Amino acid sequence: VQLQASGGGLVQAGGSLKLSCAASGRTFSNNAVGWFRQAPGKEREFVGTISWRGGSTYYADSVKGRFTISRENAKNTVYLQMSSLKPEDTAVYYCASAPGAYSGSFVYQYNYWGQGTLVTVSS
Repeated sequence: VQLQASGGGLVQAGGSLKLSCAASGRTFSNNAVGWFRQAPGKEREFVGTISWRGGSTYYADSVKGRFTISRENAKNTVYLQMSSLKPEDTAVYYCASAPGAYSGSFVYQYNYWGQGTLVTVSS
């Protein structure tokens, strides 16, 4: 499966942005999908994950209450709605598909990755 993340851009602090992750090649409707981010000079970090039907989500403390993950399996797409953005949210955001219906917060738990989309939050 190929994943394509899109929707990144430049936004002012306090603003909102919605990222999309579209799958092609095969469906990922049976798989959990996670979002990660990587800021310059830092390691890739977990943002959140959503289970295969969307009934379960889990977020990093740093984004909890500000970010929301959702999915439309009919469109083979997962979304990351980001609100109340802060300059420290600036990073390249990646989506990734897991082998199973549920997954966690570790990079190794995901086996297919998109190419990333850059989000820049200005102060």
